[in-house]
Amino acid sequence: MSDIYSPRPEHKFTFGLWTVGNTGADAFGEAVRSHLSAADLVYLLGEVGAYGVNFHDNDLIPIDATASERAAILKAFKKALSDTGLIVPMATTNLFGNPVFKDGAFTSNDPKVRAYALQKTMHAIDLGVELGAGVYVFWGGREGIETDAAKDPVAATKRFREALNFVCEYAIDQGYDLKFALEAKPNEPRGDLYFATTGAYLGFIETLDHPEMVGVNPEMAHEQMAGLNFMHAVAQAWEAGKLFHIDLNDQNYARFDQDWRFGAQNLKQAFFLVKFLEDVGYAGSRHFDAHAYRTEDHEGVKDFARGCMRTYLILKEKGARFNADPDIQTLLAEINADDGSVDALKGAYSAAKAAAIKAHAFDREAIATRGLQYEKLDQLTVELLLGVR
Repeated sequence: MSDIYSPRPEHKFTFGLWTVGNTGADAFGEAVRSHLSAADLVYLLGEVGAYGVNFHDNDLIPIDATASERAAILKAFKKALSDTGLIVPMATTNLFGNPVFKDGAFTSNDPKVRAYALQKTMHAIDLGVELGAGVYVFWGGREGIETDAAKDPVAATKRFREALNFVCEYAIDQGYDLKFALEAKPNEPRGDLYFATTGAYLGFIETLDHPEMVGVNPEMAHEQMAGLNFMHAVAQAWEAGKLFHIDLNDQNYARFDQDWRFGAQNLKQAFFLVKFLEDVGYAGSRHFDAHAYRTEDHEGVKDFARGCMRTYLILKEKGARFNADPDIQTLLAEINADDGSVDALKGAYSAAKAAAIKAHAFDREAIATRGLQYEKLDQLTVELLLGVR
């Protein structure tokens, strides 16, 4: 049934092959859903109304595929894209699944592993560009340690920088119009991962040879695993001009990486995130890096995918209502009221302004005793989300 919460191409909703293709296996149980081919997953996403599909290299082409197998898979995948109208906005490399990467890829202590990781990445970049990807994501799933005795973190940082500089130069040399996005995570599958948060990557990017080519791909569950406010990480990345991609899902704070359906756990967090993205005019994909519950069959996977998109659109409408609600906006105007009394003290530094600020007589007690009405504002927000406003 089509309604105002049905996805359209302009919403730019995307899923990874690994998301809708997740078979429900976990550390304690075998798969509960049969494996679907990459082409079949594209048709599934076309059926639920997605805009695009993303992939790791080995989601599409198995790591041990022969040349003829590779050609057949690509042919079927391209046909599915053509039949459904889906595009490929983003691609990435699996540098964590194969045993060769058990101690990392770009940060491995073994130089042969680091060289192989570069080889695999360059081939995967070629494949992504061939299929239309404009963003390439790096998630360092094994770039970390279980014991700090094993690896020098300074050496690991230098190795990672060298690899990023290398692939940037490779993209330039090939004439690819490609941006790279780095995805942080605090832990899992390693005991500790390097670059645990989006903020860590934002600092690292400025040390690269081509920082203009590199941004971040914040993931909601990854920041929440560390007990952080995801919207704040996204806002920092946006303000820095580095929000190149985003992964949406949900998570019970401080648990393992649950990758639940968007909005399944923290609705208020999801609301403020959607409102932020829509208010600032974020133009990139809204990528759902999540998967259906283990309880579901393939029809349940479709329900999961539709649910991610529908919840985003419902929260988008709620954001518009928040911006138009007269009580909320009146309250915000009162909270942010400025009587102009310190206008002369605002702005960039000057010696005269510093002297004026130092000499100004502030009524500290009057300022401190003013109620800010945040309780009322938050309650109005809750009532809006609960549908009574």
